[in-house]
Amino acid sequence: MTRVVIVGGGPGGYEAALVAAQLGADVTVVDRDGLGGSAVLTDCVPSKTLIATSEVMTLTAESDQLGVRIGDGSPGEGGVSVDLAAVNSRVKRLAAAQSADIVNRLEREGVRIVTGLGRLEGPSVVTATEAGGRSHAFPADAVLVATGARPRIVAGAEPDGERILTWEQVYDLDVLPSRLIVVGSGVTGAEFASAYDGLGSDVVLVSSRDHVLPGEDPDAAQVLEDVFRRRGMEVLSRSRAQTVQRTEGGVLVTLADGRTVEGSHCLMAVGSLPNTEGIGLVESGVTLTDAGYVQVDRVSRTSARGVYSAGDVTGVLMLASVAAMQGRVAMWHALGDAVKPLDLKSVSSNVFTDPEIATIGVTQADIDAGREDARTIKLPLATNARAKMQGITDGFVKLFARPGTGVVVGGVVVAPKASELIFPITLAVAHRLTVDDVAGSFTVYPSLTGSIAEAARQLHTHG
Repeated sequence: MTRVVIVGGGPGGYEAALVAAQLGADVTVVDRDGLGGSAVLTDCVPSKTLIATSEVMTLTAESDQLGVRIGDGSPGEGGVSVDLAAVNSRVKRLAAAQSADIVNRLEREGVRIVTGLGRLEGPSVVTATEAGGRSHAFPADAVLVATGARPRIVAGAEPDGERILTWEQVYDLDVLPSRLIVVGSGVTGAEFASAYDGLGSDVVLVSSRDHVLPGEDPDAAQVLEDVFRRRGMEVLSRSRAQTVQRTEGGVLVTLADGRTVEGSHCLMAVGSLPNTEGIGLVESGVTLTDAGYVQVDRVSRTSARGVYSAGDVTGVLMLASVAAMQGRVAMWHALGDAVKPLDLKSVSSNVFTDPEIATIGVTQADIDAGREDARTIKLPLATNARAKMQGITDGFVKLFARPGTGVVVGGVVVAPKASELIFPITLAVAHRLTVDDVAGSFTVYPSLTGSIAEAARQLHTHG
């Protein structure tokens, strides 16, 4: 029986374990922090649970245009307010329940779960060191490293878990921050800024770039920034935080140009660092990138024979869905099953702000830079009948298609629940459907998906 040892129990690790068990391997998962990893315990599941509450608050606050009156319509002032202690209690409860479900599933499949710090002792042995110091060695025919990443800490802005926080620490708050300064306008910063703004905090977003979400579709980022400002959020563009200090009643953020911003709390969202130190990777022949991530190919192989890697520790695309697929691909390859190399062009992703931003395939940046040749159409949701009924005024659907053939190669959706609306475009990209294929499929009237079909109709190629 092939012996598989997996270091790390996040999506890359536990999904790999399920595949390996299905293919008949003897599987051991060595995990230190809890099954599900950061995706379940400190990142995706907790943050999206918090965001779900924020969405309800925002919907309630803006429901007056639909004729709904709640108190005087002002959250916290006779209207609707949030009990952050109750919200975070629910967040932690759901995360723990999800982790327990993963444990139960792995145990049902016969996977051995070992709690401890995993370390490679060469490419074919993994040791697991328990909290008390006792170690166990596990010989392996195949090893998967899925140790994830952690929040990057900036010198001069070290978190204390009370006023200066990483995104892993916000769920210990019992009282809603009165004035939250979010440092970092990437996906994590934008999501938390949006969430706490919806919950009722006064939010200041400090962005070192010209716009929020510099890595996303520029049209989508502009919509979101406009929404942020309209809702009263202060967005400080081209502003780099130098230091964050505790004050008697809160925090003081000093910017690189000397300006200062005061708040009750500060959330640092300035990127991640891979968990690659001290676990024997380099000593076992595993090559790391200059940034410290594990270098892998499209079937998750590292430079060490028999050693694979998956998830955020590889830095390939830091999404739970990609981590899971990397882990599955690794086991299919290691255990001789049919395998299709990872194709990032078919990966859809979502920014869980309000509105959400979902993307798939070719990007506007690719087209603008001449790396891809595609025709583009963008339809605002404001003209969509269902959007009008629901009071949706922000957002759009954008499609990219090859000239001549009309094959759909990418798209962007900015809308409430864009994470759901992107799926038909993902299907089109994954299966090389044409705009006529999409346009010729029935949509419900009225529906937001009607705008996807309409965009496809407008990209119809004659002849």
